[in-house]
Amino acid sequence: MDLSLAAIIAQMGSYPTLAAIIVLVIGVTVVSGATDAPNAIATAVSTRCMKVGTALWLAAIFNFVGLIGMTYISTAVAHTMFNMVDLSGDPHVALMALMAAMIGAIGWGVFCWFFGIPCSKSHSLIAGVTGAAIALNGFGGVIVAEWAKVIYGMVFSLVAGFILGMLVVKGIAGIFARFDRQRGNTLCTWIMDLCAVLLSALHGAQDGQKFMSIALMGIMLSFGMETGAAEGFPLWLMILCSVAISAGTFIGGKRIIKAVAMDMVKLEKYQGVAASMTTVTTLLVSSLTGMPVSTSHCSTAAIMGVGAGKSMKAVKWDSARNMCLAWILTFPACGVIGFVLAKIFMLF
Repeated sequence: MDLSLAAIIAQMGSYPTLAAIIVLVIGVTVVSGATDAPNAIATAVSTRCMKVGTALWLAAIFNFVGLIGMTYISTAVAHTMFNMVDLSGDPHVALMALMAAMIGAIGWGVFCWFFGIPCSKSHSLIAGVTGAAIALNGFGGVIVAEWAKVIYGMVFSLVAGFILGMLVVKGIAGIFARFDRQRGNTLCTWIMDLCAVLLSALHGAQDGQKFMSIALMGIMLSFGMETGAAEGFPLWLMILCSVAISAGTFIGGKRIIKAVAMDMVKLEKYQGVAASMTTVTTLLVSSLTGMPVSTSHCSTAAIMGVGAGKSMKAVKWDSARNMCLAWILTFPACGVIGFVLAKIFMLF
């Protein structure tokens, strides 16, 4: 199958819905850049290791690098996205259902962004596509074995992030106790800068593959092929999604940085290092094992764990509770929206 940009544009002539899906993929990727990508740099900014402007530029550049680089190394996350649902059937109807899922995910993301809530674009997208698959093929449209990796990822990112954050911060505190404060802060700043680069790249790797998967899923459906047969992403699609994430980071970065790292818990530099190292670890493990996780989940769990490592009272549990509530609501909200919109769109 020819996946060149020229061939896909020609295919859009037969299936205009495919063009709408590509545009929506760009839209949801921009929203992810605005609501999720800033989590990768929030800790570096809140600990004053990096200025906001510098951090936003860094995030934009390395989200781009991470998306393309990881796609050439491993497509485990994309494989999970391709195989967790069954959208087989009439190509036109399937594309309409997929479009409905995208609209639902974008709507929820904009809602959360407006209120400064770092929602999971990953989970809103997954829930929306799942609702659309159920609307199309009933509960048989959900491939339980693959979909379970979503739950594994959510539990892993929250539990492992919290516990590892508590352990790492205690270890780092012991190490830095041997340094004078100025030398310790200087070393922390260097480590935080490196972690910010790695986190931005890993966010691009995780979320980029999810959104590219939806675009490629639409392309495969338009050709009447099984989505699980997809083997690789064309370069033009990787570049398109990379640019979209970077643009979104500039648009909404400051609002989410404030919500995640400044409102929830006040971190010192060594605590920021612990939180960033923990988030790098959970994101890397998830990416290589094919668990679709949220950068905001990994980052927030790590920050909470680090704060709790000092004192349970150091964590602003009200802010944390509001974020967790938004995450919990994401699945039913986006699932229902995707299902209802899919049923409506499939009538046309």
